[in-house]
Amino acid sequence: MSKTALLFAGQGAQVVGMGKDLAEKFPSAKAWFDRANAALGCEFAKICFEGPEADLTKTENAQPAIFLVSWVCFQLLEDHAPQLKFDATAGLSLGEFTALTAAGAMNFEDGLKVVRQRGKFMQEACDATRGGMAAIIGLDEARTREVCAEAGVGLANLNCPGQLVISGAAEKIAKACELAKAKGAKRALPLSVAGAYHSPLMASAQPKLRDTLAEIKISAPAVPVISNVTAQAHGADVAAKLVEQVCASVRWEEAMRALLARGFTRFIELGPGTALSGFLKRIDKSAQMLNVADAASLAATVKALA
Repeated sequence: MSKTALLFAGQGAQVVGMGKDLAEKFPSAKAWFDRANAALGCEFAKICFEGPEADLTKTENAQPAIFLVSWVCFQLLEDHAPQLKFDATAGLSLGEFTALTAAGAMNFEDGLKVVRQRGKFMQEACDATRGGMAAIIGLDEARTREVCAEAGVGLANLNCPGQLVISGAAEKIAKACELAKAKGAKRALPLSVAGAYHSPLMASAQPKLRDTLAEIKISAPAVPVISNVTAQAHGADVAAKLVEQVCASVRWEEAMRALLARGFTRFIELGPGTALSGFLKRIDKSAQMLNVADAASLAATVKALA
């Protein structure tokens, strides 16, 4: 029997206007945005709907904004396709928190507040260091690891075949890009990010996040939730793995292959953008990929599920 996994967007997917048409067309969606405003004590939904972009892209805003819009997409999918049964969830970096919330491991308000704090702690780590990231296109993992070792940087994201992301001190990233091209990379593109995510330069955020997670209730998820750190389902140490994830590599391709190996054939991406759909097409073209980001994609996905 076909199994379905829900996938949740990560940081970088944010775009001004996200969620606006959902709030305008569906009263239940507007109610979730209102709950977020109350939980965070500000007109937070307005940043999603109107920006400005400079405010939305701040890590402390981007993370809860993507969490919120992804959660609203999930709730609307459940409302409009009540027959849908999902068998696992996963999320890219920040999206792992949304995946855990969707699986019942934490409640909405706690999840939203934790990712707001996580974004704040990571922004503080960015401000205290001079880090950067770069996408390495068309180079295999083994050669990319050689580049990392020679340049003194780390492998941050293993997204899909031919697309890896490196992270570390800004001047070392520049050197790593040159090395990657010399080893045959099609492209080595520095990314427009605040710092070196998923690297040791984020270490100062870890104890703060550990303390924040200790203040909320984390339950056993109702379905398996795939950890970015292990590429396997979370065990009893959810909080510890979420803290570890801040500096660890995101093993996304491996996580998707683990789900495919367990008989998952349908994947639904929830939240802004379709980056995860793109990764999955590179991993396995035969997998069915649906998404919910706005009213049009919601309608198309509900139709496909019917």
